[in-house]
Amino acid sequence: MILPDATLGVLGGGQLGRMFTVAARNMGYKVIVLDPDPNSPASAFANEHLNRGYTDPEALAYLAKHCAAVTTEFENVPVEALRSLEARCPVRPGAAAVEYFQDRIREKTFIRDCGLPTAPFYPVHDAAGLEAALAVVRLPAILKAAALGYDGKGQRPVSNLAQAHAAFADLGSKSCVLEERVDLQMELSLLVARNGRGELAFYPPSENIHVNGILDTSIVPARAAPDVIGRATNMALTLVDRLDYCGLMAVEFFLTKEDDLLVNEIAPRPHNSGHYTLDACLTSQFEQQVRMLCGLPPGETRLLSPVVMSNLLGDSWRSQAPDWGKVFVHSNVKLHLYGKHAARPGRKMGHYNVLATEVGQALDVAGRIRLALRQDT
Repeated sequence: MILPDATLGVLGGGQLGRMFTVAARNMGYKVIVLDPDPNSPASAFANEHLNRGYTDPEALAYLAKHCAAVTTEFENVPVEALRSLEARCPVRPGAAAVEYFQDRIREKTFIRDCGLPTAPFYPVHDAAGLEAALAVVRLPAILKAAALGYDGKGQRPVSNLAQAHAAFADLGSKSCVLEERVDLQMELSLLVARNGRGELAFYPPSENIHVNGILDTSIVPARAAPDVIGRATNMALTLVDRLDYCGLMAVEFFLTKEDDLLVNEIAPRPHNSGHYTLDACLTSQFEQQVRMLCGLPPGETRLLSPVVMSNLLGDSWRSQAPDWGKVFVHSNVKLHLYGKHAARPGRKMGHYNVLATEVGQALDVAGRIRLALRQDT
């Protein structure tokens, strides 16, 4: 076990790195953040901020020398950086696992090879492959860039061959996945933690609502049948066991109107939909990330209260920040701001958690806060 007063490293200093750093510092660890952004949100709390690129040899050597273990806040960190570190210190999750989830084709093929269901999909590497894809995938469909897609970015709707060609060109004529658009009952996600000894912890799944491809609201407990939650848990277990995974993982699911549960995407890190754990669980997802990195036993994931998490995007800012008094007037609401310097439409600037005795009450308060903040813009 790696115990407090040791130094931990994290690649990435965004909001996830910031919340990891806060959790680690509270637990007694030192933290070094590597991030090329001089104003990265995590740097305000880290013991050291290496303001270098992720593949910078000197920065990686410094991390390896001074850190007992290293993790990452996002899956698109260069794999060569993780491999370079792995040769010199523990990296959790490791490069081999993270690499699976940097490319949708690799990711979806891996899920299918695990015997788990996904929405029907077909890889497209060039324009000539679109006809073959359309012969397999029913329309309407979605063309998704294989790399670097998140928050609805890198996705285009497809209803016919001409639209498919236009979408492929618009996405840079790079490798994509054509995926059937399924009729959804709801979207779910589930966090699972696994340490190097194979000890596991599962969080209560969240029911997620997206707006314009970006997560807007997470509801916990999810309003899904117990058998659905059981199936999701078993699927997540299959994935981490197959990878011999060490770390925190988020698995996103589609529940169709026919009650089919499909694996959508996997994130080898903390997840936006898991921010409810900061206030509503015995162990937050970020403390859990520290525990998994350090080889500690998993923290208990018991839900302390029904909760609704609402994202705050840069759209809520104008010439100044919103009137946060409209949030704090509610005694059962916890506000989390990420310390980002520039607010832009669609950029995640923070979130708030509403805790209540039942989900309906939390949803009502979350909606009233959303409306009050929109009136400021």
